[in-house]
Amino acid sequence: MVQAYILIQADMGKAKTVAATCAQLSGVLAAEDVTGPYDVIVRAEAPSVDELGKLVVSKIQDVDGITRTVTCTVVR
Repeated sequence: MVQAYILIQADMGKAKTVAATCAQLSGVLAAEDVTGPYDVIVRAEAPSVDELGKLVVSKIQDVDGITRTVTCTVVR
């Protein structure tokens, strides 16, 4: 399994909704709205790097209110 943290910037006032929507996606282990330079941090897991990329590009980045993402892959 490949894991990653996805750092998300969201439209003003939409962090809580973005986090709740992301938390419902298959492959997302956790999604929290936070303070700081990013509005939401998602922890995700997939069977391969390719599947992780598909999760980020076709599901997470498609969530309404997201303006930018940065994916940080976990190294073990």
